[in-house]
Amino acid sequence: MTLDVVILAAGQGKRMRSNTPKVLHPLAGKPMLRHVIDTALQLDAHRLHVVIGHGGDQVRLALGNSALNFAVQHEQRGTGHAVAQVADDLDQDKVLVLYGDVPLIRHETLQGLLSQVDERRMGLLTVTLEDPTGYGRIVRDAQNEVVAIVEHKDASEQQRAITECNTGIMAMTRAQLQRWLPQLSADNAQGEYYLTDVVAMAAAEGVSVATAQPSSPLEVEGVNNRSQLARLERAYQAGVAEALLEAGVALADPSRLDVRGRLVCGQDVSIDVGCVFEGEVELGEGVHVGPYCVIRNSHIGAGSVIESHSVLDGVETEGLTHIGPFARLRPGTRLAAKAKVGNFVETKNAEVGEGSKINHLSYVGDARLGKSVNVGAGTITCNYDGTHKHFTDIGDEVFVGSNSALVAPLVLGRGVTVGAGSTISKDVEAGALTVARGRQVTKRDWPRPRKNQSGEH
Repeated sequence: MTLDVVILAAGQGKRMRSNTPKVLHPLAGKPMLRHVIDTALQLDAHRLHVVIGHGGDQVRLALGNSALNFAVQHEQRGTGHAVAQVADDLDQDKVLVLYGDVPLIRHETLQGLLSQVDERRMGLLTVTLEDPTGYGRIVRDAQNEVVAIVEHKDASEQQRAITECNTGIMAMTRAQLQRWLPQLSADNAQGEYYLTDVVAMAAAEGVSVATAQPSSPLEVEGVNNRSQLARLERAYQAGVAEALLEAGVALADPSRLDVRGRLVCGQDVSIDVGCVFEGEVELGEGVHVGPYCVIRNSHIGAGSVIESHSVLDGVETEGLTHIGPFARLRPGTRLAAKAKVGNFVETKNAEVGEGSKINHLSYVGDARLGKSVNVGAGTITCNYDGTHKHFTDIGDEVFVGSNSALVAPLVLGRGVTVGAGSTISKDVEAGALTVARGRQVTKRDWPRPRKNQSGEH
């Protein structure tokens, strides 16, 4: 049977105390709503419908050009009212209702729920909680069949003792939904149209309510405030850490790891505490990442070492490279085998050749370094003239003395030596020594200015 998925994302989220719509608050580096959409996409749904309301324009913009059908709920009058906004757009056999602020739901759980749905059964995802306060309760008859869901505010004391709770996630046939939606009533404590009332309608029709439960209550935990969001963030990261450990990655402290994207690791990778991985990151075999590093959209070759407090963004390295500590490698940085970028070095759009070294306190941007180049401390490539960027080409085995300025566009031929403290603005032929600095002047017995007793110079 074919499937439509409806994701409810219209709530304001007042308890987040933010101008950002609740469903756009990030978990593991992407909006909660995007997590739900990505999970729904794994179900091979024909179409995804997103019901938006507060901050709807922000939601549309954040989701970009996604192939989604948006519907606007101008007044928040309950979940039944929200689903009604897309009722006319539903044309598949089954309908699954999800929530944009329930980000950890697994597609395996949803597939199990959907497998039970047919013309004689609807599907309801429930969860058993030690403390069910605030949740709708699942009411069953003497035959243990579900006959109703009662919201906490409407429940009697006896019903509040029930620990099986409604998650809000349900599935049914399109025909069932279209029969039941028009029958919803707002005659309740909240004055809202509860989608959960369709359960009683199903029971009245003789349609069985098939239930399923998630593997963990965390799957169906919603986010209403920042405390709950932080809890789910750590739960998500704990799952990522456990998977990495099972794959053989050495984590100094699994509770101090953040993966905000996808991290792929080879054998014998070790990651110290406080590291953050964003976007698509691949660490080759035997890579070591020191504490408090941030690595984004990068590929690190086998046997490489990244020392502490380094930031890598859009970097590609071959094997046995050495980076940091306190290095910043910006997009377009490419390190060949055995290259080294040391402490307090910044690179951008720079190709560093095999065995070349930029050991400390330097900036290299829009440049190519050949093999076995040594760049001394305090050296910079002057690549920007205020309007355009210019390129510096440094040949194999060049030695650049400390505190030099290389003014692009510039070519240094193979084996060039640049004297320390030089400002080089003209191309230098292979094998040459080039020095460009002011002549040193020394005055013997120089009378240093002193203050007189009145404090004046």
